[in-house]
Amino acid sequence: MNKLTPNLIVESVEDSLRFWVDRLGFEKTVEVPDGDRLGFVILRRGAVEVMLQSRRSLQGDVAAIAPGAHRAVLYVEVDDLAPVHKALEGWPRVVPERTTPYGAREIIVTEPGGHVVFFAVHG
Repeated sequence: MNKLTPNLIVESVEDSLRFWVDRLGFEKTVEVPDGDRLGFVILRRGAVEVMLQSRRSLQGDVAAIAPGAHRAVLYVEVDDLAPVHKALEGWPRVVPERTTPYGAREIIVTEPGGHVVFFAVHG
């Protein structure tokens, strides 16, 4: 195996881009239209990659799995939480910033597609 890339199923790719691109600085490397909307994108920031696919696009692409495509939880390790704080200023938190029993400091948010994203710094 070489790589694992989450494909997050969302109602609106455009709404999720506000979070991933506008707030966190990911760049679109692939864009696939679905009618007058975006159906699928691949986003990259450094070595981190995530895909976003609209539920409508998934229904047309792989209908058998569309009904079961639910919320994902992503855990993103970062070197420093300060840039995340700045990028997500004003963005609602799932819980206040916390430190886990194993010493990780975490910011936990929900992105517009309903997926939970943990940003964590260890040590």
